[in-house]
Parts: sequence; structure tokens; C-alpha cells
Amino acid sequence: METVHYISSDLLSIEKINEIISYDLKLELSEEARANIVKCRSYLDDKLKLNDNPIYGINTGFGSLCNVKISNENLSKLQENLVKSHACGTGEEVPQEIVKIMLLLKIQSLSYGHSGVQLETVERLIGFYNNDILPVIYTQGSLGASGDLAPLAHLSLPLIGEGEVYKDGFRQPASKILENMNWKPIVLQSKEGLALLNGTQFMAAYGVHILIKASKLSYLADIIGAVSLEGFDGRIEPFNELIHMVRPHKGQIVTAERMRDLLEDSEIITQVKKHVQDPYSFRCIPQVHGASKDTIDYVKKVFRTEINSVTDNPNIFVGEDQIISGGNFHGQPLALALDFLGIALAELGSISERRTYQLISGLRELPAFLVSDPGLNSGFMIPQYTAASIVSQNKQLATPASIDSIVSSNGQEDHVSMGANAATKTLRIIENLERILAIELLNASQAIEFRRPLKSSEFIEMFIKAYRDEVSFVSEDRILHYDIEKSIAFLMSFQIDSEVLQ
Repeated sequence: METVHYISSDLLSIEKINEIISYDLKLELSEEARANIVKCRSYLDDKLKLNDNPIYGINTGFGSLCNVKISNENLSKLQENLVKSHACGTGEEVPQEIVKIMLLLKIQSLSYGHSGVQLETVERLIGFYNNDILPVIYTQGSLGASGDLAPLAHLSLPLIGEGEVYKDGFRQPASKILENMNWKPIVLQSKEGLALLNGTQFMAAYGVHILIKASKLSYLADIIGAVSLEGFDGRIEPFNELIHMVRPHKGQIVTAERMRDLLEDSEIITQVKKHVQDPYSFRCIPQVHGASKDTIDYVKKVFRTEINSVTDNPNIFVGEDQIISGGNFHGQPLALALDFLGIALAELGSISERRTYQLISGLRELPAFLVSDPGLNSGFMIPQYTAASIVSQNKQLATPASIDSIVSSNGQEDHVSMGANAATKTLRIIENLERILAIELLNASQAIEFRRPLKSSEFIEMFIKAYRDEVSFVSEDRILHYDIEKSIAFLMSFQIDSEVLQ
């Protein structure tokens, strides 16, 4: 098993990042990456020696101060001031697993040799990553254009011995950690602060983290939907391949095929049915779940491009002898994609809650609220309330952030993406989805017990058995909060082969 991932120009995928994180691979620069970084830095140093013309962000101020020329002797101070002044984050702390992805993505972007950073700076970022030294970053402060300035400033502060980090579970001053590691603070050279702060690594890291979870929850939504279908005594006909081949959306076809596989050899699905049709929340699982799968696939393509890109400004092109100021830091592609993803994930939760509602409604020979002696027992009445409230919150969170903009930097930055807000709210949506699916599983596993002695498929019976090791059948009222929490933990811990999620 590999223990090291080499940073290079090889395509970095969402799946590869998941592997790097899951197996705790250490990072090292490839020889190619080292050469690219050194070559670009040398070019920039030579350019400044031979050229006294203003170059944005290198020997000028920033934003609306871009016309203020800075003397050569103050270029290092300029970059240090930039990092300090832009560290204006507030709100909740960014989850540490996302901070780690931010470090990885920033290292990757700087490795292409178009940013002008020192080799020492990138190696220090790798040192942070490999030693689990994770800067304290806050969720609020980025407009998603000019890059994720405030979050990336907090990511960069420890390089110069400022700010705070987590190490071994403790939050502590970065200066203390540098001292313990026998590391000197980095003296930032021209352009470096801007290279560190410009970029989309906050939005991108959130997106990568969400996409990893989204693939898993999309798969689990199919499994839990199949358990619900069995509990509701649903029909197999809506999953017939012929239906989906005449409307061949990829996600729809994949979902229908998966449902057929999940239900193969089920005694429940093959028994004679008294009803002709199922409600949409069961019958249209391929169409709804499939549309969300297609959205996840689209968003993966957007983020795969982004995480293999240079997103700071200005960009340095050594071969062409050009330093060009542009706008690759603008997060519009990510903002739109994250909003789209949030809507798709919210819909998986919406249809899940509808299945839960059907299961407790006393239909198809199921007891009202899925409990014996309803009246004396309220049974599963209130978990549906909980799911409904979460679904409603997701509807509110799914309102697009990318349609908003606000002027900043004295009018210089007059259109921004709001991709950072899209990122943080989409994380809340997917965390909510996990809870909604857990509540559906709680209900579906209860409902299927009322179909005994008939059995479902081998896979579903195995899945329910594993779940029953954590959450037992509810025979009379008890505190269901604990069952919901155990159900969430079960889904979080459920391991799925990465090949299945492709």
C-alpha cells in the first residue's frame, strides 16, 4: 500500500483525494513540481531586478489600491501586511477535515509553477499537512471572488508565525508549534502573500468534502428507498429496464438497475399485490434519485477541473515571458455548481421524508405510526415531524447564493460569486440529508418487520441485520432521539467500496 502521494501535474480526482485522506497518505513534491516552482520563482526575481514597471500585486497595492507603487525594499513587508490585514474571518470554525483538504488543494495549485512562490513556502505547507498542523479558519468572510481571501489568510498566517492552529487535538498559537518543530517563520517574498490568498481553495475544499459524502449518501438513499419499498409492500414494475431505456437519463438507468439488484429474490416484492400503483415517492425513485446522481456527476466535473487549476492572480508564464493579471480567482463556476448540488441533495431528502410519511400512515396493513397498540403508543409519529422540519430547512438553504452579489474594495471588485456562502450552506444541506435518511431507515426497518415471515433480498436482510445490531425493533414507546442518533452513526460508519460509487 502506498504511503506517499507525490504532488505533480497528473490529474487529481475527487476519488484520489478521498484515497489520500482515507489512507492518511503523506505528501511530497515530485521533481517536476519542484522544478516548476523554482523556475517560476527565479523568473520573477530576475524580472524585478531588471524591470521597475508596476506589476499588480507584486510591486503595487491590492484591490482598489492597485495603482499605488511599492518600493523594492518594502515588497516583503507588503506581502506580510496583506496576510495579516486580510485575516478577518469570523463565525464558526471550518471543520478540520475540510481545512486539511484546503491545504492539499493550495499545495496542488501552487505546484504548477504559475504563482511565483518560494519552494520553501510550499514545503512548509506540506509540513503542516503531513504533521496534522491545521490552521484555525472561520466560515464567514469570503465573497468568493478575488479568491477566498479571509479564509486563505487564516490558512496562511501560521507560515509567518501568526494565528492559531490545531495540533494533537489542542488549539494553540502557531508560533508555539513552529518553535516546537524547530521551524523559522517564512519570510514572504514578492507576490507570495497574494498567491496564498488569491484562490478558490475554501470553496473547492468544501465542494470536494461534500461530493465525497454525496456519492455515499446517494447510494445509501437507494438502499434505504428499497427497504422502504419493501416495508410499504411496493411493486417492482416501475424499475423495469424497458421503461428507463425509452427515457435514458444515465442516473435514472443506474438507479433502476440498482433497485432491481437490491430487490432480487425478495419474497416480499414477488408476492401478489392488492394495489395497482405506488405513490410517486416509491414509483419515481429512479427519476428523482437519478436526477440527483446526474447532478452529482456534473458537479464532480466542475470540481475536477477546478482542483487541477491555477486560481491565484496574477499568473506567471515563464515560457511566454508574461505576467498577466486576470480573474481565475472568481468562484462563479463553483458557486453555480454548489447551488445546483445543494438543490439535488435537498431533493433526495424531500422524497425520503415523503416515504417516511407514507410508512406511518396506516396504509397497506401497516399499523398506524408503525407500532402495536397505537393510541397508548405514539410510535413513529414524531420522527416524521423531525424529518419534515429538516426538509423544510433544506428548502430554505437551497435558495441559490450565486444569484447574489455585492460591491467591495471601493468598486474594484464589483461582482462577486458568493461561492463561499454556497459552500457552507451546502454542507449543512448534506448533513441534514444524512439525518433525514437515518429517520427513513428507522421507519423502514420497523415497517419491514410487519411483513414477516416473508423475507426481503439477501442484501437487504443483511443490511437490516447490521442495522439491528445498533437499533432494535420498537415494541413500545421509548426515547427515539437515541435511535435517531444511532441511525445517523450507522450511516456515517457504513463502508462502501469506492468502485460501487463510481
